Amino acid sequence: MKKFENFCAAFENLKEIYDYEEPYSNIVLTGMVGLYEICFEQSWKTMKEILAWNGIPEGQTGSPRQILKSAYQTGMIKDEELWLEALASRNNVTHAYNHVIAIEIVRQTKEKYYQMFYDLKQEIETNWK
Repeated sequence: MKKFENFCAAFENLKEIYDYEEPYSNIVLTGMVGLYEICFEQSWKTMKEILAWNGIPEGQTGSPRQILKSAYQTGMIKDEELWLEALASRNNVTHAYNHVIAIEIVRQTKEKYYQMFYDLKQEIETNWK
């Protein structure tokens, strides 16, 4: 599954956010937000591909929100609210030039989203490949 391979590569890169502590330079902060965005994009696209491959209609055309809801209903993800929160953070990436928003995205990634992505990777490797 190409999308899953892309997600795994993005997830591997996301680990680098733990190499940096505040205060972040603008370049480091922008890079970390970018790593989050790429990982999130690859995660929901992976879910979409797996849902489609398993014959779930939303996997054919669903929006990120619909894909997350379908992934939750099928048991691919366990915490729908956390994923929807991560989607909202992804949507805020366009405002990442705002230092406060960018810091919050990085903080949430370190505190919650990294583990969320790890759990997805484990779930797919165990039950969906």
